[in-house]
Amino acid sequence: MSQVNDSRQKRKEEGRLKKRQKIEEAGGVRPRKEEQNDNGSSNKEHHSDKSRTFQKRPKSYAPTAHRFGRVMENVPCRKKPRFSTLSIALPGSVLTNCQTKELRTLMVGQIARAATIYHVDEIIVFDDKLGRKMNENSGWRRQRDMQKKRERKDDENQEDNNEHKEHKGHKEQPEGERRPRSNPQEFMARLLQYCECPQYLRRHFFPMHPDLQFAGLLAPTDAPHHVRVEDHSQFREGVVLEKRPTNPSASLVNCGIRSRPVQIDRRIAPGIRCTVKLDPKSYGRPGVIHGTVVSPSAPRENDGTYWGYTTRMASSINAVFDECPFEGGYDLKIGTSERGDKSTEDKNFQVPKYEHSLIVFGGVAGIEECVDADESIKLPGSQSKNLFDIWLNTCPYQGSRTIRTEEAVLISLANLSVPLAKSSRSAEVVEEETPEIEFSDNGVSEESSSEEEEESDNEGSS
Repeated sequence: MSQVNDSRQKRKEEGRLKKRQKIEEAGGVRPRKEEQNDNGSSNKEHHSDKSRTFQKRPKSYAPTAHRFGRVMENVPCRKKPRFSTLSIALPGSVLTNCQTKELRTLMVGQIARAATIYHVDEIIVFDDKLGRKMNENSGWRRQRDMQKKRERKDDENQEDNNEHKEHKGHKEQPEGERRPRSNPQEFMARLLQYCECPQYLRRHFFPMHPDLQFAGLLAPTDAPHHVRVEDHSQFREGVVLEKRPTNPSASLVNCGIRSRPVQIDRRIAPGIRCTVKLDPKSYGRPGVIHGTVVSPSAPRENDGTYWGYTTRMASSINAVFDECPFEGGYDLKIGTSERGDKSTEDKNFQVPKYEHSLIVFGGVAGIEECVDADESIKLPGSQSKNLFDIWLNTCPYQGSRTIRTEEAVLISLANLSVPLAKSSRSAEVVEEETPEIEFSDNGVSEESSSEEEEESDNEGSS
């Protein structure tokens, strides 16, 4: 047995000596096998001669060979400053009509997509005081019995857990770490904010929460402020980092540029989200990227670029009007109802001049029930149209008996998009020629939800 081990050891030493000799003959570099062409010449290239390569995406992300199906590099823009705003308000009780959390998540995603497509600047989620009544009154006998069984089982499990904790000396979890179940308004508002937030900022502002359990089902909004790593955008959203630069009067902001934080012109507390204006030429320059903090409305007021929406919660439908963030309130209030006295299909339909417009949607029972349930409004539900400048029916000849709220949002915004654009009080600026829309073969139609997004191949498709 010892002779066998000695022979193995000798073979290993001989192999090591041969490798050392080859390395010394090659000038101290480990030799590699060179690929040869058909002519017999080698394909070996020096490391410095090789161009930078990027990891290729899977075949499922391969771009199509034809023009259709490609992704727009830039979202179409009017190239015209827009100073008017568009807000929509809807009750959170519409989610109580969904059976599961997955369906509730998908409904909020549809509303977020519709708001992004039609340049909504503010979404108000109000409490119509009808969600709790609907939950109490909507229950089949089978569901009621199953609920009782669950409650009994939970009580038994709770007693067993308490006995186990007392036996083991387990300490009770602090009250601050518990996360109670959200009401419909909070659920909708949290998911709307999640959809609007750029992907590289979500882990900073949205910790793990039960409401975000099925956020992976949401279709990305792909808004202009959801910039990619390689985009040379003039504006970017970012979060202020705790790390401080050498300049004490400045701050570092994570704007989604990999390994390159942006240094802004002022000092801001860490964890604050801000809009940063950058010089597109600074992307290719080495060193620190410098930026300026601007208002979130700056892209819209600069050239009309849509820059997402803000989400606000209201305790009632009356609070939607009273807690308006704009000075002077909403000067154009539109109420949507199937009993509206005007329609977008009327020949002479037009919208008056406005600066801040608001479109209100009702719940399952309509705006009239929301007004009746609000004790701060003295008007009865039958006179709800007196609260609005326009009492509108956006789909007068509907083929279904009912139109769901997420469908009403999409229909109303589509029908009002052109009239609102014509009547907005924007600065009179000569409209420039819209540049030709460019398509990218390297992009994909779905946004990456991870912070460290894989870089796409820069070479054109063959």
